[in-house]
Amino acid sequence: MKCSKCERDAVYFQRHSNRPLCKRHFVEDFERRVKYSVNRFKMIERGDRIAIALSGGKDSTTLTFVLKKLYSQIKDLEFFAITVDEGIENYREKTVKVAEKICRELDLEHVVVKFKDYFGLTLDEIVKVGEKKPCTYCGVFRKYLLNKTARELGATKLATAHNLDDEAQTIMLNFINADVERLARLIPQRKQEGLVMRIKPFREIYEREIVVYGFLNDLPIIFDECPYSETPVRAPVRDFLYDFERKYPGRKFSILRSFEKILPALHSMYPQINLNKCERCSEPTPRKICQACNLLSEIMK
Repeated sequence: MKCSKCERDAVYFQRHSNRPLCKRHFVEDFERRVKYSVNRFKMIERGDRIAIALSGGKDSTTLTFVLKKLYSQIKDLEFFAITVDEGIENYREKTVKVAEKICRELDLEHVVVKFKDYFGLTLDEIVKVGEKKPCTYCGVFRKYLLNKTARELGATKLATAHNLDDEAQTIMLNFINADVERLARLIPQRKQEGLVMRIKPFREIYEREIVVYGFLNDLPIIFDECPYSETPVRAPVRDFLYDFERKYPGRKFSILRSFEKILPALHSMYPQINLNKCERCSEPTPRKICQACNLLSEIMK
C-alpha cells in the first residue's frame, strides 16, 4: 500500500481519514495535531516551566520526546519530568527505568516521588488494608503528588499524556455517571492558586498512533499493563468505545467535538469555584479536608 501523499510505502492506515501514510507523512500529521491542540488552548507559552508527568509508559514516554522535539528551541521555556512511583511490585520499577533512560537521552531534569515516602505505604500495601478500589487510591494520591511536586519545583503547567481515547472515555463515563460538574472541569477555565494547570497535548491523538510514533522514533516502549487496570468501571466503557470506533471510524473525534460544543454551557452552569487550603496538609481543595487526607485517614484506621 502506497502513501496517499507520495509514492513511498505506507507504514500506517489512518482509519478516521481513510488515508495510508508513509513514515514521513505520518510523523508530520501526528506532530501537526499536537501543535493544533497546543496552540488552540495556549498550552505552551514563553516563560513557562512545564512539568511532564512521566510514568515511563508508552504514552508519557512519547509525550516527553515530542515536547522536547517540537518546543525545545523556544526561548524562556523549560521542561522537566516527574515520575510517581506508587510501589506496584513487578511493574512500576520497569517503567521508572524507562523514564530515567529517556530523561538521560533528552538531557531532562527528572524527579521521582514515591507513595512510600509521602504516605508511609506503597499502593500494594494500601490495597491490602483499604476498602476502596485500587484505582481510587492511585488516582487521588498520584494527582496529589504530581500537583504538589510540580508546584514546589516552580512549574507553571503540568503536561499529561491523556490521549483521544482517554478523553472520549472520560466524557462518556461522566455522562453515564451523571457527573456533569466533573465534566465541566475537564478543561480549566482559569488558573487557581496552589493548583498547577493541566495541559493535554495528545488530546487529538489516538492511542494506537502514539505507539506507532514511538516505534518509528525508536523510543523505549513498554506494553506491560498495570495489574490493577481492569478493576475500574472505566474498563467496559473503554471496550465499548474501542468496538464502536472499529465499526465507525472517527466517532471518538465526534464525542470530543460534541463535548467542546456544549462546554460553554457547562462552564456557565458550573463556574470554577475558589479553592481552600486543606486543614491538614495545606494542599488546594474545594472542601475543608482534601480527598487525599480523607483517604489516608481511612487507611490508617
